[in-house]
Amino acid sequence: MNFLDKHFKLTEHKTSIKTEVIAGVTTFLTMAYIIFVNPSILSEAGMDYGAVFVATCVAAAIGCLVMGIWANYPIAQAPGMGLNAFFTYGVVLGMGYTWEAALGAVFLSGFCFFLLSIFKIREWIINSIPLSLRLGIAAGIGLFLAMVALKNAGIVVSNPATYVALGDLSEPSAIYALIGFFVITALAYLNVTGAVMIGILGVTIVAMLLGHNEYGGLMSMPPSIAPTLMQMDLVGALDVAMLSVIFAFLFVDLFDTSGTLVGVAQRGKLLDKDGKLPRIGRAMMADSTASMAGAALGTSTTTSYIESTAGIASGGRTGLTAVVVGALFLLSLFFAPLAGSIPAYATAGALLYVAVLMAGSLSHADWDDATEAAPVLIAALAMPLTFSIAEGIALGFISYVAIKALSGRFKDLNIAVVLLALLFVAKFFFLD
Repeated sequence: MNFLDKHFKLTEHKTSIKTEVIAGVTTFLTMAYIIFVNPSILSEAGMDYGAVFVATCVAAAIGCLVMGIWANYPIAQAPGMGLNAFFTYGVVLGMGYTWEAALGAVFLSGFCFFLLSIFKIREWIINSIPLSLRLGIAAGIGLFLAMVALKNAGIVVSNPATYVALGDLSEPSAIYALIGFFVITALAYLNVTGAVMIGILGVTIVAMLLGHNEYGGLMSMPPSIAPTLMQMDLVGALDVAMLSVIFAFLFVDLFDTSGTLVGVAQRGKLLDKDGKLPRIGRAMMADSTASMAGAALGTSTTTSYIESTAGIASGGRTGLTAVVVGALFLLSLFFAPLAGSIPAYATAGALLYVAVLMAGSLSHADWDDATEAAPVLIAALAMPLTFSIAEGIALGFISYVAIKALSGRFKDLNIAVVLLALLFVAKFFFLD
């Protein structure tokens, strides 16, 4: 106990082992849905469901343990929502790359993130990207997730005349997805811990009772991770056309992690007197290390979870909270049959709810300034309509620079944004 107090500085942070354990359990319950959702999404890319399930749990555990033991922050990590959808629907099914090459891109993006953290370039990049673009990209990922959820549930279907159309809402998959979304949203509004997980499991159980889903069991030994372990194709990921994919993985993870770290730290009053986050380098390297480990194991980008605020609200203040979350992810390895019983329509409601949270960033955009609002809307709409996060980011950068330059607002531009916009223009016109 003295060792835990000394290492995690429990007394200094005015917390206790009991409080940290409760906080860890709370955080885990709010984000445990990723155990079911991630294998469901990545398996559509041709990856083995059981292997991805194991990779998800182990990658999340590694991220949480490194974040907790080394950086000493109550911030949990796991494969990120949005990036897993981009991995499957954008890179593999959309661009035609193998899932092995996509894993290679995830590894390389994690390695670049690691280098940025070591050489402290991350602050320059973060400060160089305009707030409007960050808001548009976050909202766009949310809309992208919404499109994926509606498509998986059969609520939105393809139409040769109008491109998309309303599906058959009388189908069980559509009904279950909508019910799950309604329940999750209501429970979240009522501040019920584990609202997303309750919604997923609730829909699954009801579907089983009504004969629309089969029960695969509760516990067993973990499935083999062999089908995905060390299967990443680094050579395939170095294809010129994959540069935008690597950048998209890196860019989204960089800002997602930065925003989450600052947001969670502010909620837990962990910032120093200057409003900065101590040991941010360690926190960033924990994130990048987890991404590289996750790619080697067989899952998409691992990132920090905003759901960590649930543990903060429960009193978590140190890395012991994250360690508890990591231990629970490892324990989850023995619940593979339950994960395999979760149908796609049960996770669709969860995806739609996460989309709502991410799209909320639109409320912070400056809609009175057209030069700021237009790039936000373009980036946000381009992602679901092109079914690609990478293309949305590219069009957002290009539109921002073009509109600002034509408006004479050169003072709003900086070298980093202009260079990135030019690179994206070169990709569209010369590299595609």
